[in-house]
Amino acid sequence: MSDQVHYELFVRRKVGAQWTLDMATEIRSHALAQAEEVLNSGRAVAVRVSKETLDPETREFRSISIFTKGLVDGGKPKKPVEEMEPLCVQPADLYTAHARDRIGRLLESWLQRHKATPFELLHRPDLVEQLEASGTDLQHALQKIAIPEAEARGMSVHELIRNFQGLVERSVANLMKAFKKGQLPDLDKEGFAKAAERLAADPDRAFLLGAGVAASIAPAKDWSEKIARLLDLADAAPAEPKARAAALAAIETPLAEIIGSKAGMADLLNTADDLGSTLAAMTRLAGGAQVEALIRIEASVRACMPELSGTAKRLGQWLCGDNFPTVRASIARRVLKELNGVRRLKPTDAESEIEHLRALAMSLTAAAGRILPAEDITAAFTTRSKTLLNGDFIEALLGRDRSAREEIVMLIRLAENVMGAVNKRHAARWLSANIQAMRFEKEMRQGPDTPSVKLASLAALQKSLTRSGLVMEDYEPLCAKLGEVGGMVEADARLLSLLVRAPAPLPQRLALLARLASGEAGPTGPVADRARVEALKLARAPEAREALAASPETLDLLKGLVQQQQAA
Repeated sequence: MSDQVHYELFVRRKVGAQWTLDMATEIRSHALAQAEEVLNSGRAVAVRVSKETLDPETREFRSISIFTKGLVDGGKPKKPVEEMEPLCVQPADLYTAHARDRIGRLLESWLQRHKATPFELLHRPDLVEQLEASGTDLQHALQKIAIPEAEARGMSVHELIRNFQGLVERSVANLMKAFKKGQLPDLDKEGFAKAAERLAADPDRAFLLGAGVAASIAPAKDWSEKIARLLDLADAAPAEPKARAAALAAIETPLAEIIGSKAGMADLLNTADDLGSTLAAMTRLAGGAQVEALIRIEASVRACMPELSGTAKRLGQWLCGDNFPTVRASIARRVLKELNGVRRLKPTDAESEIEHLRALAMSLTAAAGRILPAEDITAAFTTRSKTLLNGDFIEALLGRDRSAREEIVMLIRLAENVMGAVNKRHAARWLSANIQAMRFEKEMRQGPDTPSVKLASLAALQKSLTRSGLVMEDYEPLCAKLGEVGGMVEADARLLSLLVRAPAPLPQRLALLARLASGEAGPTGPVADRARVEALKLARAPEAREALAASPETLDLLKGLVQQQQAA
C-alpha cells in the first residue's frame, strides 16, 4: 500500500450543512463509485472527492478536489438515508497510514504489552491469533470506534460493529490464507535482498515484504532491538533501484511507528524522563549534517546535545541522507508536539531549561526545511515561551539566594530566549518590576562593591538589555532607570570629583572619564553626562595640551566625546 496518495469522500447530508468525511481509500475508482452511489441512494445532497498527496518535504497532505456533484450551493434538501458505510470498507483500507494510526490508538495497551506496532499486527499471523484469543481487547476496540462514529453518522451502534467485525474477519482471513499457502517470505532464510528483487514487480509487494519484515523483527525483546533488526535489513537492501525502493519502504513504516511512540523513542535514546535531553537527542537524530555542523561551532549547543551511541547512532547515519523521510517527519512531529505541550524540559533546573530551549531553537532553525517548516518551528517556540513566563517558572529560575542584580541578569537571559512579540513584552514587565524595585536600588547604593565595579555592572546590564530582543519602547525606560541608579551611586561616592582631583597623570584621568562618558565603564545617563562635562573641562586646561600630545589614544577618546556632544 502507498501512503503517498489516497482519496477522501466528503458528503453534505442536507443543504447548508458542513462537509463531513465519509470514507478514505487509496483506490480512485472506488472513491468515485462510492460518491455516485451515496448521491444516487439519497444518503446525501452533495458529494465531493478529493485527492490527498503527501508532500515529501513538509510531510503535509495537499488536497485537490477531483469530483463534485449534487446540490453544492443550494436547492431543495433531500432526506438522508440512515445506512452509511464506515470509513474503512475493505481490508486494503486497514493498511493506510490513517487506519494504522487509529488501530494504534484503539489497541494501544494491547500493543504495548506485546511490544508490537500496528504494522506488525497487520502482517503477523501469530499476533492476529493472540488478539483474537484475548477476546475482550478486540471487542472493546470495536466498541470504542463504533460508538462515536454511529452517533456522527446517525447509524445503529450494533450495525456498525457488525460492519467492522466483518471487515476484521476478512482481513484476518486474507492474512491467514497467504500464510498457509506459504506466500509470506522468510527473510532470514531467503535473504532480504533476494526477496525484494523477487517481489519488486509483484502488485502485492508492499504487503508481502511487510509480512517478511514483521516476522524478521518479531524475536526482538525490546524496541531498540527491533530498530537494530530493521537497520540490519536496511543494510542488506538490494542495490537495484526498484527493488531497493520497495525494500526500504517496507522497513520505513514499522520504523516510523516505533520511533513515533514514546516507549520506542525512550528505549532507543535511553534518556528516561528527562524531556530536555530527549528532545535534544531527537533533534540531533533527525537534524542531520546541519545540526552536526552547528554542534561543532557552537559550544552552548554542544553542551546540550547528548552523544548518540549504538543503535541510535546507526539510525542517525541513515537519516543523514535522503532515506526514511517518514521517520524524520515522525521524529520532528514528536519534537513539535512536546514543545507545544506544558511538560518542563528540566523540572529541577530552570536555568538549564533555558539553555536547552535555546539549543533546540538554534538546531531546529538550522535544519528548517529539511525536517520542519520554519513557520512551524517559530510557532512551537512561541508557544513554549509562554510557559517560561508564568510565576512558577520565574520563581524557580530566580530562586531564593540570588542578589537583585543576579536576578535581573537571569531575567535578561530569559528575555533573550523567548520568542513572540507578546512574550517579549511580558518578559519586559518582569524586568521592569525588578529594575524599578527599591531592593535593587538599595543593593546597588549600599552594597559592598566599589563604586567603579557597581557602575561597570550597571553598564553591562544596559548593554544586555539592548541585545535582548526587546523593542526599543520596552528597553529604553529600563536603561534609563539603570542610568538613574548609576547617578545615585556616583553621587553617593562623589566618584567623579575624586577622579578629577586624583594625583594620577592627566591622560589616565581623562581616559577613565572618557570611558565613563561613552557608557563603557558606567551606564549612560547622569553619570555619562557628568563625566563628559568633566572630561572636556580637564581637556581645556593649559597643562592638558602637552599631556594629550604624548597620549594619542586619550586624544582619540576625547575626539569621540566631542563628536557625541555635537551629535546630541
